[in-house]
Amino acid sequence: MKWLISKFLWFWRIASRPATHISLGVLALGGFLGGVIFWGGFNTALEVTNTEKFCTGCHEMRDNVYQELQRTPHFANRSGVRATCPDCHVPHNWTDKIARKMQASKEVWGKIFGTISTREKFLDMRLELAKHEWARLKANDSLECRNCHSAIAMDFAKQAPRAAAIHAKFLVTGERTCIDCHKGIAHELPDMSGIEPGWSAPAELRDRHSHHTPDADRLSRYLASVKETQP
Repeated sequence: MKWLISKFLWFWRIASRPATHISLGVLALGGFLGGVIFWGGFNTALEVTNTEKFCTGCHEMRDNVYQELQRTPHFANRSGVRATCPDCHVPHNWTDKIARKMQASKEVWGKIFGTISTREKFLDMRLELAKHEWARLKANDSLECRNCHSAIAMDFAKQAPRAAAIHAKFLVTGERTCIDCHKGIAHELPDMSGIEPGWSAPAELRDRHSHHTPDADRLSRYLASVKETQP
């Protein structure tokens, strides 16, 4: 122990001594290289923690929500385009990504204290956890959904008439956001008793089997005609 203390004091005396024989250019270069190494290490660590392998590294995620994800079109579909955990839970732009990482750091606390360490604990807390995520996506206007989905790029003419009508009325206008309607698309829903659906469909669209209502058909035809007239 005394040896370690003496070595530390020796290093500190050298490190704190004024640089009388080192040029400013060398110091600047050293600082630059140190910054590059730090920044590279930081971004490498950031990317490692932003992978599905990392997200499913703990059994809480691997044995619960990841199993549910594999049964949805977000995991397997005819196009072969698949969303991973960070695609849906971490924004792509850097500042929002860092903020989300800082927010998610409290999950380490939950891991340490076994908040959802068993299937029973997870199911007991499913509604609370879902509400937290719904509220977060509601507050940021479903930012993670927009990692892949863009209302501007949607071809309403290729959507079911009911979906096209609802998107045109609620999504494009900004009256509602993705998570209002699309809860439970990648994971099983908790008990939804008393939970607001997030939107109220027009009377003519409330029957889930009424896919070809006059208004919806007119909207579909109009969108198709607009597309045809575009250069």
